[in-house]
Amino acid sequence: MAITSNHVAEMQGLYGPFTMAERVVQKIWLRGDFARDRAVLADGRKLAIRSAGTWNLLGGPDFLGARLVIGDQELTGDIEVHFRTADWRAHGHAADRAYDRVALHVVLFPPADGERPAVGGDGNELPTLVLLPLLHRDLEEYASDDALETITARDEWERFAGLAATPEPERLELIRAHAERRWRQKVHFARLWIERLGWDEAAHHTALEILGYRRNRAAMLMVAARYPLPAWTGGVELQQVYEEGRGYWQLQGVRPASHPLARLRQYQRWVIARPDWPGRLATLAVSFGGEASAPAATQDVRRALGLGKLRATLARELTADAIGGTRLDNLVCDGFLPLLAARTGCAQGAMWHHWFLGDVPTPVRQALPRLGLAGTRAQPHCHGMGQGLLGWILARDAVASR
Repeated sequence: MAITSNHVAEMQGLYGPFTMAERVVQKIWLRGDFARDRAVLADGRKLAIRSAGTWNLLGGPDFLGARLVIGDQELTGDIEVHFRTADWRAHGHAADRAYDRVALHVVLFPPADGERPAVGGDGNELPTLVLLPLLHRDLEEYASDDALETITARDEWERFAGLAATPEPERLELIRAHAERRWRQKVHFARLWIERLGWDEAAHHTALEILGYRRNRAAMLMVAARYPLPAWTGGVELQQVYEEGRGYWQLQGVRPASHPLARLRQYQRWVIARPDWPGRLATLAVSFGGEASAPAATQDVRRALGLGKLRATLARELTADAIGGTRLDNLVCDGFLPLLAARTGCAQGAMWHHWFLGDVPTPVRQALPRLGLAGTRAQPHCHGMGQGLLGWILARDAVASR
């Protein structure tokens, strides 16, 4: 019977503690959802990952048959993933012959000063890769992605029963607080992207990442790094781009319209039509209008800020109508608005909160009206309530896993 690691650890997020399962770290490795081009082992040697290996859901190492290049040496071996270096000894792997072929120890956190490295059964020190400095996003965002994938797997209304029993004013305040927290996280990491890459490339990377959805975020970021925004203005050979990413694309369960090659074509149409779109975004922000109070009725805020017209303007002026529907809403809320807030320091939180819902798992969309968080004329579905509910799910799962 297939088993998965249920080890969990409590850690500090930007705005408080949360709990994350070890399988989340395994997924980060599997999908290459980190800066692979900057991967350096703890001993300073460069690491290139040719194949992450096969995820092993039975006993033994977490990944089998990975293909790596360490320094100038090519090798094939297994991968073991842990939160910390000390977990190797705590789990008794050195004495277990099933771990004799482990070629790389992948850990989330850097070892403490003076901490002994993991040692294989032959007595040799295992090469160690520390993931934390290489991550694209906050750990809580990775945990949130894992929660979203879990919630799509079965009927989740029972999960919301406790929340539904909470008095309505308290329930609304709780969800708004979770929404505010997620907004601040997005702005924080948008600011880091801008500091690292500059405005145009931060916008470029963010757009491609969002077009990759959860499954192909990492692969899209790899494309963005290899092909900066100016390369797209003259057109890039998309089949070549796609082939270069072979082995990193996650295709299982991906609908044809969301296939990575289709999304790459979509972005190419966008950039060819609007090669200066990051500059246009910065210019358009001047016309966004004032702020509003997040607790106000969504219908009133949308009318006061003209969000319906603004949505059409962004689609036309920024993407030449290459992006529309809920994916555009995610671009606005996960990309455009956090980037602008990070760039200008101007608050866009209420606009983000009352924007249109975007892509969320069906159980979340269905739960919002049942919880009294959406579904009325004054309070239609909105992005902030959806994000707040997702934040609540993550917090609840963290408590349940302790």
